[in-house]
Amino acid sequence: MSETSPTCSTTRRRRAGHANGWWRGCKTLGWKTLLNSKGTTWRKLSAEQQDITTQSKAVATMMEFSSVIRRPIVETPNGQILVGFDPTIFESFLHP
Repeated sequence: MSETSPTCSTTRRRRAGHANGWWRGCKTLGWKTLLNSKGTTWRKLSAEQQDITTQSKAVATMMEFSSVIRRPIVETPNGQILVGFDPTIFESFLHP
């Protein structure tokens, strides 16, 4: 797998193409699971922008500020969706 700069146009297109994956996670796990409210982008948002009470507002915020999407989002071969990095959980999927 090649690494790309997070600001290059290829990566932006790739992220846009993966919107369906995080959207499925949003519908399955709930928007609160996917919203990263601990990062620097979140802290830079105004109080009004942080006042998210509905899924539609959460999705709009995640579309506008993709950095507020908790990462990584991984779908396992059996369809389970993992959000955020937890070494123990990831290890259990690599070595069942």
